[in-house]
Amino acid sequence: MTENGADRLRELLDAVLGEDGTELAGMAADAHASAFHFSRQVSRSTGEAPVALRRRVTLERAAWYLLRGRSVTDVAFDSGYDSVEGFSRAFTRAFGHPPSTMAAASERGHWLPAPNGIHFHSPTVLYVDAGETVEETAGDVVTMMVRHDLDDVTALLEAAAAVPETEYRRVRLPRNQITAWQEPDESIAQVLHHLVTDKLPWLASIEGGDHPDLGSDDLDALTLMHPTVAGRWLALVRDIERRQAWSDRVIDALCEPPESFLLSQIVTHVLTFAAHRRLLLRMMLREAGVDVLAPALDPDPIIWHRNRSGGF
Repeated sequence: MTENGADRLRELLDAVLGEDGTELAGMAADAHASAFHFSRQVSRSTGEAPVALRRRVTLERAAWYLLRGRSVTDVAFDSGYDSVEGFSRAFTRAFGHPPSTMAAASERGHWLPAPNGIHFHSPTVLYVDAGETVEETAGDVVTMMVRHDLDDVTALLEAAAAVPETEYRRVRLPRNQITAWQEPDESIAQVLHHLVTDKLPWLASIEGGDHPDLGSDDLDALTLMHPTVAGRWLALVRDIERRQAWSDRVIDALCEPPESFLLSQIVTHVLTFAAHRRLLLRMMLREAGVDVLAPALDPDPIIWHRNRSGGF
């Protein structure tokens, strides 16, 4: 093992994308780590869960080969799928068209939206897009706000780990309900559950999926879920920005009755209520005995960005 962060990331990626890494347990074994710690390391380093990262890069590789004339059947089995039908379904969900029409859609290229800029480039090379690196520029206000929100939730989850279970679930603001259509925000557990899961219904609506399982408010479960949700959300925002699709409209069939929203409205909505809940959570954590004035919990995006940028 190396102590260099870049080398460790390379080791993690090798384990994710290696020939024996079709399942999480195999990936973790190649990285000499438990499945839990391996998943956490990859998610923290890339903003994407290892299985999701492997699936996306594998589909990008498949698209790359299809653009170069290989048959759908050959690519399907080379990509590790048990059937051409299964491969076609996965490919269509990811790219929006079946693999048989990849050549006609070649202007889109073979990359899929990614939260980390890591893409398949050639048979032997990964590529990190300079326009999609984890370090955002000071001029990209939307990405900065989204990234700050996601990182701040990570810090708050870690801070909540110091709170006893009884304090974690204690009702601190009786009948506090931020929105009419959601469950209350009366405890640390409820506020953290909203912060981690509120993006999932929007992701499902935009991606055309079913109503998502929001899971429990168990702290360990939320801590494991957050990197995956964060990666999907960041990838979505970057894709909207890349396509300048902020004025596109989504008909949300998950609403009753169905309702339409601009993509810009959705992102603004999420950021607004997330910011409110992060400050509310700090108040609750302070009441539970957590030092919310510690540097790691500073809510100021200026301080956060300076720390990420090496002091600038």
